[in-house]
Amino acid sequence: MDKASVRNNKAQSRFELDVEGAVAFANYRLTPSAVVITHTETPSALRGRGIASELVHGALQLIRADGMKVIAGCGFVVDYLHKHPEFADLAG
Repeated sequence: MDKASVRNNKAQSRFELDVEGAVAFANYRLTPSAVVITHTETPSALRGRGIASELVHGALQLIRADGMKVIAGCGFVVDYLHKHPEFADLAG
């Protein structure tokens, strides 16, 4: 799966990843210096394949590229950040 395919849908305040005709997404809200990821969702037919991890990885790369910090507002992102210390610099 190509991490570059994660996109920031600013109109809906969510990061999105298209997979097999469906969309996995991570909702967020903005603060002046951070992106608060509030919820991640993968369509049920796609679960258990690492798609949410790919989505969060791509979202974190986009957040880093924008010079922002991230605040984990959902359990999945909390767990992801604990398992991936390479993103520790983004913790807001």
